[in-house]
Amino acid sequence: MTTADAVAGPAHGTLRIIVADDHTVMRSGLVALLAAEPTIDIVGEAGDGREAVSLVERLEPDVALLDLRMPVLDGVGATAQITAGRRRTRVLILTTYDTDTEIERAVEAGATGYLLKDATRPQLVEAIHAASRGETVLAPRVAQRLVARMRSPAPVTLTAREVDVLAAVADGLSNAEIGRRLFIGEATVKTHLLRIFAKLDVSDRTRAVVVALDNGLLHSR
Repeated sequence: MTTADAVAGPAHGTLRIIVADDHTVMRSGLVALLAAEPTIDIVGEAGDGREAVSLVERLEPDVALLDLRMPVLDGVGATAQITAGRRRTRVLILTTYDTDTEIERAVEAGATGYLLKDATRPQLVEAIHAASRGETVLAPRVAQRLVARMRSPAPVTLTAREVDVLAAVADGLSNAEIGRRLFIGEATVKTHLLRIFAKLDVSDRTRAVVVALDNGLLHSR
């Protein structure tokens, strides 16, 4: 979608939005930035997440533009409450934070989009319109981080008990002997081994020990 398409506005007229940011200067700047946009009508402002939720409940705007870190109730908490009901309001996060944890929390809470505060006015206007249609909107830097994470294989981890079992295997113990050492049943030992095999993508005990050693999951004795 081009910026021109966004500026053309939705078929039903202007979009009604609220802006929530605890920094008065930033909030006023956003309002001033968007006030001149003919397809956007700012119907409310909030200084914290709880106030934003209250505005959404009362005004039912098309889009709630929320800061991430706010007092009383943060942007993630506000997003979760706004999206929990059957409201048609979409949430667009506008923040300075682009860490993986912050992004994941916002998306899991139900945010339709995640923008950074260095976005230009045309980008912001386009994002608001896209979010109102339910389209996922991500800042380029945020999208790159998510793609990079998806392409990177998750590190293999073993639980403390799985490490104990595998260490016993490395010592040459049978399942029964491992059970006696760890005070668990032989069937439990087998269950742990099956999980270890699955995590390490191996099919036998010897290979499991080798792979675990190579990946630093088990220390040689």
